[in-house]
Amino acid sequence: MASSFITALGGMRANQSWLDIIGNNLANANTPGFKASRALFSDQFSRLIKPATPAAGAIGGTDPMQVGQGVKLALVDHDFRQGTLNSTGRTFDLALRGFGFFALSDGLRTFYSRVGSFGLDAEKNMVDQTTGYKVLDPNGSAFTVNTDTVIPPKATTSIDFKGNLPAEVKGPLAETLAATSEFVAGTPATMTSSNAAPFAATTGQTYTMDIKVNGGAPQKVSVTASGPTLTATEVASAIDALDHISASVDGSGNIVMTAEKNGSKSSIKVDPPSTNSLAAMAGFGTNLVTGTESAATAATDLNDLTLSLGTYVPGDVIHAAGTDADGSPVSGTFTYGTDGTTIADFVAFLNSQFAGATASFDAAAQKLELTANSTGDANLSLAINDPPGQVKKFDWSAAAMVVETNGTGPDKVSSTVEVFDAAGTSHLVTLEWQRQDDGTWNGTATMPATAGTVLNGTVNGLSFNANGSLSTPAIATLDVQFTGQPAQSITLALGTPGDFDGITQFGSSASLVADKQDGYGVGELANLSVSVQGTINGFFTNGQTVALGQFGVATFANEAGLQSVGDNYWVESPNSGQLVLSAGKFGKAGEVIGGALEESNVDTAEEFVRMIQAQRGFQANARVITAQNEILQDVMQIT
Repeated sequence: MASSFITALGGMRANQSWLDIIGNNLANANTPGFKASRALFSDQFSRLIKPATPAAGAIGGTDPMQVGQGVKLALVDHDFRQGTLNSTGRTFDLALRGFGFFALSDGLRTFYSRVGSFGLDAEKNMVDQTTGYKVLDPNGSAFTVNTDTVIPPKATTSIDFKGNLPAEVKGPLAETLAATSEFVAGTPATMTSSNAAPFAATTGQTYTMDIKVNGGAPQKVSVTASGPTLTATEVASAIDALDHISASVDGSGNIVMTAEKNGSKSSIKVDPPSTNSLAAMAGFGTNLVTGTESAATAATDLNDLTLSLGTYVPGDVIHAAGTDADGSPVSGTFTYGTDGTTIADFVAFLNSQFAGATASFDAAAQKLELTANSTGDANLSLAINDPPGQVKKFDWSAAAMVVETNGTGPDKVSSTVEVFDAAGTSHLVTLEWQRQDDGTWNGTATMPATAGTVLNGTVNGLSFNANGSLSTPAIATLDVQFTGQPAQSITLALGTPGDFDGITQFGSSASLVADKQDGYGVGELANLSVSVQGTINGFFTNGQTVALGQFGVATFANEAGLQSVGDNYWVESPNSGQLVLSAGKFGKAGEVIGGALEESNVDTAEEFVRMIQAQRGFQANARVITAQNEILQDVMQIT
C-alpha cells in the first residue's frame, strides 16, 4: 500500500518541475534572445508480479504482469528556433538571423550570446553593455573601434568616363544655299492648225475665238476679212499680239501656237464661238494642250527649264549679287551666249565669282546649290535676276536662293569633374569634347588659371564602331600641375573597345559624364553601420568607407549541448561539439542584423496550455495520495 504514496509523490515532483520550467519560460517571455525550455517525462522501473510464460502443449503462453513505480523528469532541453527580430535603430544593437552566437570574453572564459546589446567603453573597446565583457572578432580577439580616425587625402590618379556622344551630326556643318524651286526641264504647250490657208471668208466679216494660256483668263482673237480669204499670216499675227503666247506659220502653211512657259503648267485652250469661228476656220482643236517635263541635267539649256518665262537670246544678261562666306560682296553678270547657255555654264560663272563657296547643280534634288568651302558660321547670300530694262525671261523669284543648312561650328559636349591634388584640395577640370570634320572626337581639358596649368590635356581621334561602341584605344593621359603642387598624371579610362562600358555614340542625346575618380580630400567619421558579415563600416565626410572592426559569429556542431549560465550567456559543454568562429554569413553562421535585437522565442499561449496540463497532473497525483490515506484510515479502524 505504501508504493502508491511513492508513485504519486514522484508524479507530483515531476509535474512541479514542469511547472518550474513553464514559470521560467513565462518569466523570460520578454528577455531578448531567450530560448524556451521544455520538459520530457519517462516512467520509472516497474515491479514484476508475474513473469511471462511460453506456450506449452495445450496451454498457451501468458504475458508478464507488472505494476509501474511512477514517473521521472527525463530531459530538459532548449528550443533554439529563431526569435522575432525587433528593430531598435541603435547601431550596435545586433541580432543574428540564422545559426550562431556572438562571442565574448571576461579575460578568463569565453561566453556566447544571441543578444548583441553592444557599445564602446571609455577605451573604445567593443563590450557587452550589460556585463562589460569584451566582444570578440572572427579571430577570437577583443577589438576596438577608433571613432577618431581621419582619412588622409589622396590625389586623383584616374577618371572613368561613361555616357553618350550623339551620333546625329549637328556640326561642324558648312552653310548651304539652295534654290526654293526645282530646275526641271520642259517643253512648252503647242497647238497647230489642221486646215490649209488661205481660209475662205466673207469680205468685211469678223471672225473670233478665245484662247486661255497657262490657265489664265480668256483672250479674244479677232480678224476681219478684207477680201474673200484670210491668210495664215493674218491669223498668226492676231494670235501673236496676245500675252504669253506666240504664233508662227510653219513650212506647210499651218499656224503653230506656242505658250511662253515650259512644262506641265504650260497650257493652251481654245474656246470657239458658235458663229464666225476663227478656230473652226483654221482648224484648231478645243482640247486642252499642255507642255511636258523631264529631269534637268547640267547640260540643260536655261531656256528649256520650266521656270523660263521667255527665251534668252545671245546678249541677254543675268545678274548675280550677294556676299561670300566671309561677308565680302559679290557681283557679276552672266551674258547668255557669251558666257554659255546651260546650267553647267551658269554654275561655272557662279564659281568664278565666289572664292569662299562652291556652286553646284544637284541632279538628284534638281536644285541649284551654293555651299561654303569651310564649316562654321558663314555669311553666304545670293540673289539672281534679270536686270531692269531687259524683258524678264526667267522666274528667278521662284528660284530664290535661301539657306538650306546653317553653317555651324563643331558639336561640343562638356563634362566637368572634381579632381583632388596631393593636399586634398578640390579643383574642377572641364573636358570639352568636339566633333571633327572626319567624324572623330577630340577632347581638351581646361581649368581656371588660378587653379593651375594643364600640361597635357588633349585626347585626339576618339572614334566609334557602327554599333556605337568605342573603337579607339580606351585609355588616355591628362597631365596637370595645380598651384603649389607637383605635376600630377591622371589616367582617363574611356571604355573597352568594342564594348559599351564607357563612352558610346548612339542616336540619343549627349549624356557624357565623368562617372568616377579615385581622389578625395581629408575625411572625418560621419556615420557607422554594421554589415550582414558583421563588419563595422565607417562612412567618412570625403565619401570613403573604411572597415573599423568586425564581430565574430560562433557556431557549434551541437548548439543544444551549450550550457546556460545566466545573463543571456552560454558556455561550451562536453557535448556542444566543435566551435567555429567566423564572420557573419559565412558557412553555417547566420547574418548579422544591425539596429535590431532578437526577441524571446517563448510562445505564451503554448506555455499557458502546458501550465494547465502540469497543474492537472499535480492535482491528480495529490488525489491519489488523499485516496490512499483514506484507505489506510479505514484499515486502522478495523477491530
